[in-house]
Amino acid sequence: MKNITKLTLAAVAVLTFCVSGFSQKILKKADAAFESKQYFNAVNYYKQAYANAPKDKRGIILYRSGVSSQKINDYKGAEAYFNKAVAAGFDDPSVYQHLAEVLKNQMKYPEAITEYTNFKSKGGNAKKADLGIKSCDLAQQWVDNPMRYKIENISLINSKARDYAPCFSDKKYQTIVISSNRDGSLGGQDLNTGFNKSDIYEAKLDRNGKWSTPVLLPPAVSTEVNEGRAWISKKGDLVFFTRCPEEKGKENKCGLYMAKKQGSTWGVATALPFSTDTITFAHPSLSADSKVLYFATNMAGGYGKTDIWSCTYDAKTNSWGQPKNAGPLVNTEGNEVYPSISDDSKKLYYSSDYHPGLGGLDIFVAEVGGDGKFSKPVENLKFPLNSAYDDFGIVFEGRKNRGYFTSNREGGKGDDDIWSFNLPPLAFNVKGNVFSEGSSRTGKGKGETVEAVKVKVIGTDGFISEVTTGKDGAYTFKLREKTQYTVSTETGKSSKSASFPKDGYLANKDVRVLTTVGEANSKDFVADFAVKPVEPDLRMPQILYELGSADLLPESKDSLTYLYNILMDNPSITVELDAHTDSQGKPDANMTLSQARAQSCVDFLVKEKGINVKRLVAKGFGQTQLLVSDATIKEANSKEEKDALHAKNRRTAFKVLNFDFFDPNAPKTPTKSAKSKADDEDDDE
Repeated sequence: MKNITKLTLAAVAVLTFCVSGFSQKILKKADAAFESKQYFNAVNYYKQAYANAPKDKRGIILYRSGVSSQKINDYKGAEAYFNKAVAAGFDDPSVYQHLAEVLKNQMKYPEAITEYTNFKSKGGNAKKADLGIKSCDLAQQWVDNPMRYKIENISLINSKARDYAPCFSDKKYQTIVISSNRDGSLGGQDLNTGFNKSDIYEAKLDRNGKWSTPVLLPPAVSTEVNEGRAWISKKGDLVFFTRCPEEKGKENKCGLYMAKKQGSTWGVATALPFSTDTITFAHPSLSADSKVLYFATNMAGGYGKTDIWSCTYDAKTNSWGQPKNAGPLVNTEGNEVYPSISDDSKKLYYSSDYHPGLGGLDIFVAEVGGDGKFSKPVENLKFPLNSAYDDFGIVFEGRKNRGYFTSNREGGKGDDDIWSFNLPPLAFNVKGNVFSEGSSRTGKGKGETVEAVKVKVIGTDGFISEVTTGKDGAYTFKLREKTQYTVSTETGKSSKSASFPKDGYLANKDVRVLTTVGEANSKDFVADFAVKPVEPDLRMPQILYELGSADLLPESKDSLTYLYNILMDNPSITVELDAHTDSQGKPDANMTLSQARAQSCVDFLVKEKGINVKRLVAKGFGQTQLLVSDATIKEANSKEEKDALHAKNRRTAFKVLNFDFFDPNAPKTPTKSAKSKADDEDDDE
């Protein structure tokens, strides 16, 4: 029995030794793959090694599994590994930094801030921790207040694999080239990613706006090794692209290659002279004039891991100059990749994982000075162009604010996908209702909406237009960007509409000033108006005359300003000024006096206010139209009451005769049609 026990223990010991030896071999393979940045293989090896690894090794295995998962964009898996590493006692500050990063990649910004704080408290780089916290705060603001860009996954181009780095390859922007490791790509498995190797494909847009299935570029460009981002010159005669050899157990160094167009195909590709095989060069972008080439590299003299550099073509020597770093405003301690220069060479777009962003790679824009240098801080393109995932490789359709970019965000078809973006024009409208004066809707009492009222809109761009209210008294106008407007009502004529005043209505000084200047979002302005219905006898503020005379007292001139304003607000009306006396005195004398008083009002408006005399008619009625009869006055109890009733009969009123007056000498305002204006506009960047 003892011998059996000894044999059993010996067998267990041998088995344990064998398992331990096997685990050590797998762990060595895992570490080798990790050091060679073959992260897909590293994850698989670490999984095998973990089960039988000593407890003191499990923390580092989990940590490296998390880093490897993070590198292949498995953020959920990475989060789980990092949390397990912490639970296993792995307390290196870097685990908290990586955990914060993958949480940020999943838009878990509050949780990421907690881990950046832990990273700092554990002795991690305070600058990086503070930058991470700031980045999370900004990211949350950008997500809560998104930009107006509309984005869409281009499913006809994309596959379940990686499709990335679009570039236009024709002047009409109907053809693009992309990089992809879809089925059908040349070569075998990529040791870094575990997927197919990438090749360069081309797709075309048909007349119906649908993309064709991407097809491989000729063998001179697409080969059995990895080909990355390609860029075709504006003339279509040159193609620049990334080519990456792959050697097992060795970190691969990508390089920049160029091929010339030969007939309908591409000639043999050659490496650019400055692109050595000991340094990584990638992601070329050629300026529209073919004079400057931008790219990403980790060559000496940079500011971080991978920087944006450029070199200039010298036509005299037919050669490329020495690479120049874009400088510290563009480049950082992190990775700057996938540059893209605008057609006017004034804006450089690129991606960075260090500048404050939403997570992963974010797209930024930098202004290029006349000397080719950068002197202003770069700007994040924000959400939704950027996401918590990797966003890169943006290209614009000329100077228009639309184009394509790459993202591995959720909602795609595969891993990296091609997405379109478009900045729709801002939509501005002014809407409102017109009510009869006294409407409760305008804060002045009860009133009904009025149909067929003219509402006039004048823009500082010279555009003038008008619209009439509908049956509900409503109107609406479309407004343009970066323009100030005045909105007002105009004099109205008679209408058959039941809600329209029988004798028309009068406009007033109620002019609204609206502006779309500085408005970053679409907006509806609201402007309600009240109009005064025309009545048979429109009373004015009391007009007083010298006793027994037609001479106006000074205060009466102020009263006549009321009518002057109406005439100015309603330039098409002609009016009759009606003067009335009381019944005291002789009828003939009263008639003469009233006519003279009416004429005094007309003279004041013509001579002192400049109203066209053809718009005014003076009419005296004497005592023929008493408001209070003599019989009623006679019944009054006192002299004061009788005098007050007589005073009511002494009045000046006016009536609208017609709405047909036209002054041929009035200044004409030039108009500009909405169509011609829109045709001239271009949605530039």
